[in-house]
Amino acid sequence: MMNDKSELVAVFLPSLRGGGAERAMLNLAEGFLEEGVNVDLVLAQKEGPYLQRVPQGVSLIDLHAPRIRYAIGSLKSYLAHKRPMGLISSMDHTNVASLVARRLARVPTRIVATLHNTMSIKMKDMPGWRRMLVPRILRGAYRSASAVVAVSQGVADDAAKVTGFPLKRINVIYNPAITPELLTRASEPLDHPWFKSGEPPVLLSVGRLTEQKDYGLLVRAVKRVRESLPVRLIILGEGEERVSLEQLVTDLDLQDSVALPGFVSNPYAYMRHAAMFVLSSRWEGLSMVLIEAMAVGVPVVSTNCPNGPFEVLKGGELGSLVPVGDLSALTEAILGVLEGRVRSPGDLDLGRFQKEQAVRSYLKLLRGD
Repeated sequence: MMNDKSELVAVFLPSLRGGGAERAMLNLAEGFLEEGVNVDLVLAQKEGPYLQRVPQGVSLIDLHAPRIRYAIGSLKSYLAHKRPMGLISSMDHTNVASLVARRLARVPTRIVATLHNTMSIKMKDMPGWRRMLVPRILRGAYRSASAVVAVSQGVADDAAKVTGFPLKRINVIYNPAITPELLTRASEPLDHPWFKSGEPPVLLSVGRLTEQKDYGLLVRAVKRVRESLPVRLIILGEGEERVSLEQLVTDLDLQDSVALPGFVSNPYAYMRHAAMFVLSSRWEGLSMVLIEAMAVGVPVVSTNCPNGPFEVLKGGELGSLVPVGDLSALTEAILGVLEGRVRSPGDLDLGRFQKEQAVRSYLKLLRGD
């Protein structure tokens, strides 16, 4: 289908507080603009550090809703007034809200619901009645979606198993992780004393300080690695686990070797200077940061968590994979890279994660091609 300058796509998110899903949606929005498609970024709440990264030309719409369920009425009014060709929503509760709002608005807008995380693991901590009810709600809701997209095959398989939604109706489109801006920002100067010549190698991880990321495991691994080699660790991100992580760093006497600077606007410059990127997660959806680190050219070590890293690293061909929660295996994998015992991979096959490829795939779904 030919591009139509009047085409409008809405991207609906809870906020821009930070995370792989938010970065992916912003990259898609930029790609749509480059294809001549107008973009409204509709936020339940206009807040978060990624507000500064909204592409120029994107119209920002704030629904002033403290929770997603309170955004449904305003989203319905938006859809009825603007009548976008399509709307992309991200994460289960946002997806359901989008589908309800479209039904109330009685508009033909195509809703593309995207799945960014491993549903079965996120549901483990739910009360029993919710574990029974939520899959039924999602299965019913997704039947009315114009398209359902998972960011990895693992996420698709898991969602189909949990909800009973047909796997054949779930499209797999990898996140648009690699952009020209990523490589440009990676080359920007970095003024940090730990990266000066003669300093010990620095391990890097990037993500929210949450239970999902299991940074306590990574801190403990650094303690063990330092029994053999001098090394430092920087974890970029913010979250509810900060206090407990800071206490662990103190308990292990690593105050001079582990830094938690919080959220930074340009993590890619840190990636370029790091000796290694380490992902210690218990679960993921795809892991944007793992792909970004590979694109920058830094060696990577990752847990083989569900889901994403196995696909990204092609079963361990493109980087070290270790069992989830295995302190000894993670320590050994880090030492293997630092000591040069791990051969660098050749072709990383990063074209899978280029922005242009994801944009083309999403536009086909949004246009109903």
